[in-house]
Amino acid sequence: MARRQPDIEGQFRGAIRKAPMSLNELADLCGVDKGILSRFVRGERSMTLTTAAKVATILGVELRPRRQSRKRR
Repeated sequence: MARRQPDIEGQFRGAIRKAPMSLNELADLCGVDKGILSRFVRGERSMTLTTAAKVATILGVELRPRRQSRKRR
Protein backbone atom coordinates (compact mmCIF):
# COMPACT_ATOMS: atom_id res chain seq x y z
CA MET A 1 0.00 0.00 0.00
CA ALA A 2 1.33 3.43 -0.91
CA ARG A 3 2.26 5.77 1.91
CA ARG A 4 -0.15 8.65 2.28
CA GLN A 5 1.27 12.16 1.93
CA PRO A 6 0.66 14.51 4.86
CA ASP A 7 -2.02 17.12 4.33
CA ILE A 8 -1.09 20.80 4.19
CA GLU A 9 -1.50 21.19 7.96
CA GLY A 10 0.77 18.19 8.54
CA GLN A 11 3.37 19.59 6.17
CA PHE A 12 3.21 22.95 7.92
CA ARG A 13 3.48 21.40 11.39
CA GLY A 14 6.59 19.58 10.20
CA ALA A 15 8.12 22.79 8.88
CA ILE A 16 7.53 24.53 12.21
CA ARG A 17 9.02 21.59 14.15
CA LYS A 18 12.12 21.64 11.91
CA ALA A 19 12.54 25.43 12.15
CA PRO A 20 16.05 26.52 13.12
CA MET A 21 14.59 28.53 16.02
CA SER A 22 12.43 28.03 19.08
CA LEU A 23 8.67 28.58 19.08
CA ASN A 24 9.28 31.67 21.23
CA GLU A 25 11.62 33.15 18.63
CA LEU A 26 9.30 32.25 15.78
CA ALA A 27 6.31 33.75 17.58
CA ASP A 28 8.22 36.97 18.27
CA LEU A 29 9.35 37.29 14.65
CA CYS A 30 5.80 36.67 13.38
CA GLY A 31 4.10 38.86 15.94
CA VAL A 32 1.82 36.05 17.12
CA ASP A 33 1.27 34.44 20.50
CA LYS A 34 3.51 31.44 21.24
CA GLY A 35 0.49 29.56 22.56
CA ILE A 36 -1.16 29.69 19.14
CA LEU A 37 1.88 28.11 17.51
CA SER A 38 2.29 25.56 20.28
CA ARG A 39 -1.34 24.39 20.15
CA PHE A 40 -1.20 24.22 16.35
CA VAL A 41 1.94 22.08 16.37
CA ARG A 42 0.33 19.71 18.91
CA GLY A 43 -2.76 19.44 16.69
CA GLU A 44 -5.05 21.02 19.26
CA ARG A 45 -6.19 23.92 17.09
CA SER A 46 -6.10 25.26 13.58
CA MET A 47 -4.40 28.42 12.43
CA THR A 48 -5.83 31.33 10.48
CA LEU A 49 -4.53 31.89 6.99
CA THR A 50 -3.19 35.28 8.07
CA THR A 51 -1.12 33.71 10.85
CA ALA A 52 -0.04 30.83 8.61
CA ALA A 53 1.13 33.30 5.97
CA LYS A 54 3.23 35.19 8.55
CA VAL A 55 4.82 31.98 9.80
CA ALA A 56 5.43 30.70 6.27
CA THR A 57 7.13 33.95 5.30
CA ILE A 58 9.49 33.77 8.28
CA LEU A 59 10.26 30.09 7.62
CA GLY A 60 10.66 30.65 3.89
CA VAL A 61 8.13 27.95 2.97
CA GLU A 62 5.33 27.99 0.44
CA LEU A 63 1.90 26.80 1.51
CA ARG A 64 0.30 24.74 -1.22
CA PRO A 65 -1.28 21.32 -1.31
CA ARG A 66 0.64 18.50 -2.91
CA ARG A 67 -0.79 17.23 -6.15
CA GLN A 68 -2.60 13.96 -5.81
CA SER A 69 -1.84 11.39 -8.45
CA ARG A 70 -4.89 9.97 -10.15
CA LYS A 71 -5.58 6.31 -9.69
CA ARG A 72 -5.60 4.35 -12.90
CA ARG A 73 -8.45 1.94 -13.44
